[in-house]
Amino acid sequence: MEKKSSTKISYVIPCYRSEKTLEAVVEEIRDTMTSLHEYAYEIILVNDCSPDDTFAVIRRLCAADKNIIGLDHAKNFGQHAALMAGFHFASGDIIVCLDDDGQTPADEVDRLLAKIEEGYDVVYASYENKKHSAFRNIGSSVNKKMTEMMLGKPKELYLSSYFAAKRFVIDEMMKYQNAYPYVIGLVLRTTRNICNVNVNHRARMEGTSGYSFRKLTALWVNGFTSFSVLPLRTASYGGVFVAILGFLYAVYTVIAKIMDPNRIIGWSSIIAILLILGGFILLVLGMVGEYIGRIYISLNNSPQYVIRTVLNYEANEKI
Repeated sequence: MEKKSSTKISYVIPCYRSEKTLEAVVEEIRDTMTSLHEYAYEIILVNDCSPDDTFAVIRRLCAADKNIIGLDHAKNFGQHAALMAGFHFASGDIIVCLDDDGQTPADEVDRLLAKIEEGYDVVYASYENKKHSAFRNIGSSVNKKMTEMMLGKPKELYLSSYFAAKRFVIDEMMKYQNAYPYVIGLVLRTTRNICNVNVNHRARMEGTSGYSFRKLTALWVNGFTSFSVLPLRTASYGGVFVAILGFLYAVYTVIAKIMDPNRIIGWSSIIAILLILGGFILLVLGMVGEYIGRIYISLNNSPQYVIRTVLNYEANEKI
């Protein structure tokens, strides 16, 4: 990909509880872009119905800089929905996604862009020393295993919230119109021409991660139910395995009774088996119900996001 002065970078930043950090992140992007003369840029800030004054900060930033587009969600739809909303307003040739808390170093974006220029479709930042909490690191490890098993992610590929992607990748991702978007799954089903580049990882400027255990669990469920039927296949294999065990136990019980007519079949073991089978059946039914529920919600055209307010978009359409 040959560098041209008309090449434009769109920074898409989901914002939640970042009233104290967002201005510093935007300022760092501005300072960085002053040394990258071959690129034009814009910044899309997506307020995911943050309970603090994050949107007031976004409004102030937009008033001072017409290169910044501000979006305000009508309710909290989650980080991945916020990214999808930002993609629909991004006009750049390369889209860069990063966090609003200052942990992802905007001043090292040139490393990601260099790999894009080499010919990669998507470039993810990787970190030698992560500054996340222990809980968040555990969640990342679980998510890594889930994407490998369910989505076929290469083991050597590290996925993070800081990445750059070519325009055609984002255009393909935006074709996904259903509720519960999962950006990682959309990237992996679009291209495998992906690489990593090492960058520094910082401690949070303020506050703690917005990902609670409930939100992380919902993210994992969303990932494997939106882009994989492997859980259903695994349940089917598990059902066959349990059925075989049940058959073998029944054969054992008959043979034992023939060999010893006075043998008393234990009711406790039967109850235990019934509880195991009942629990397994309910687990499978719950899994099937999760898929059916998502189909139902998609058929009802449940939105990925709802935008209450858009700032500066008309001005950027002219760029």
